[in-house]
Amino acid sequence: MTDGQAQDVKRVMGVFAHPDDPEFFCGGTFARWAAEGAEITFVVATSGDKGSADPEMTHSRLSEMREQEERSAAAVLGVRDVIFLRYPDGELTPSLELRRDITRLIRLKQPDVVVTCDPTVFWFGTRAVNHPDHRAIGEATLDAVYPTARDRLNFIELERDEGLSPHKVKQVYISGTDTPTTKVDVTEFVETKIASLREHKSQIADMGAMAERIRGNRDPESPAEYARYVDNFRVISFDR
Repeated sequence: MTDGQAQDVKRVMGVFAHPDDPEFFCGGTFARWAAEGAEITFVVATSGDKGSADPEMTHSRLSEMREQEERSAAAVLGVRDVIFLRYPDGELTPSLELRRDITRLIRLKQPDVVVTCDPTVFWFGTRAVNHPDHRAIGEATLDAVYPTARDRLNFIELERDEGLSPHKVKQVYISGTDTPTTKVDVTEFVETKIASLREHKSQIADMGAMAERIRGNRDPESPAEYARYVDNFRVISFDR
């Protein structure tokens, strides 16, 4: 596995399923890139309208809460642009409609790098099952990056009616993967990631436990005297 940095990162688009996914999956990387001057957009497919056990909670109230939490969390990381597609939480599929929406935003924002989830991961060892929305957003995003956003005859109405020319993404960073190829050192940004997650008050019952869990998740290859933290990705670079 290589220690890597994205090539010529000027514009980044993170495409995820739920509010809090960008922060949990790779908040340290986004904080690092923002600090290095990248312009970052978060695209969140749902507003997390089902993520509550409160019997008094409603879909609309929870959506409003979680969108505000995500905007606040993104701002902590240095991300100012957050777009919600407002698909129903828990019902996401890699549909042509979702692919079109993501393609539209790729052509509009023209990112050098797109970050999303691994659509092939169904479980994490014996400790957790991956959320189906995570798999769906990963599949739809990869399909939007290649070949859809690149080739003008895909969703021709985007160019014809909206003036959105094709765009070729340089790299895809796939998070939450079992087959990483690249580490991004986020040691200097672990506390920023924790601070961003503290904004998700509706989702994290024990903030102290969350912080300690993240601080305890050190890179196993780092020396004992120097705690190193990394985000792991499978990186795909498009050379043609």
